[in-house]
Amino acid sequence: MDVSPAVKVTARDLGGRDFRWFDYVMAAFVTILLLSNVIGAGKVATITLPLLGPWPFGAGILFFPLSYIIGDVLTEVYGYARTRRVIWAGTGAVLFMALMSWIVVALPPAPSWTNQAAYETVFGQVPRIVLASVCAFWAGEFVNAYVMARMKLWSGGRHLWMRTIGSTVVGQGVDSLIFYPLAFWGAQGWTTGLVVTVLYTQWALKVGWEVLLTPLTYLVVGGLKRAEGVDVFDAGTDFTPFRARV
Repeated sequence: MDVSPAVKVTARDLGGRDFRWFDYVMAAFVTILLLSNVIGAGKVATITLPLLGPWPFGAGILFFPLSYIIGDVLTEVYGYARTRRVIWAGTGAVLFMALMSWIVVALPPAPSWTNQAAYETVFGQVPRIVLASVCAFWAGEFVNAYVMARMKLWSGGRHLWMRTIGSTVVGQGVDSLIFYPLAFWGAQGWTTGLVVTVLYTQWALKVGWEVLLTPLTYLVVGGLKRAEGVDVFDAGTDFTPFRARV
């Protein structure tokens, strides 16, 4: 099944055109990114799997992959250049969140306020993990968008499922290859085998989420293309990540 838009255009044909739903999709992307880092990143949950028994996992994995799915939607509907702006907006938001968390946690608590230890547990961030998270997100998202846009040109806009899953395999692979070694290699309690095991497990789970949510991706992409009236192809697009122009 393929998603049929109203009009096929190149990204250069759009110029600075405004879109009705773009800002909302960008807000959803940044919101999921921030909340996944604030609420989900610090908790290790456990589920019981048939034959395998209790299986621990980082709670953030339930929602963080949605940012990649929204990234796929952005690139498919609005093109690489607008997705590039959204990725930079998300990167800036995560950096500000990390800075704000560090400042607020470091402020001396009032004598009557007895929750400092709990606050540090929840919002205190290890600089190494923050650096790893930002680097992995930035690189993974740009690789995801690039692969998505290139595959759309190669396929002539057909086989959306192939593009969303293929770009996620590569993008999440880059994300995991950067984050886990940079965050945990040589850290106390983390053996080389454990880092590699968690890396591949999390990568597989994230790709699995993309596969399971493919029908939803089709619905969202189809609805947005009909609402916006265009289908953007990145022919002639400058794919450098270091550019602000659309």
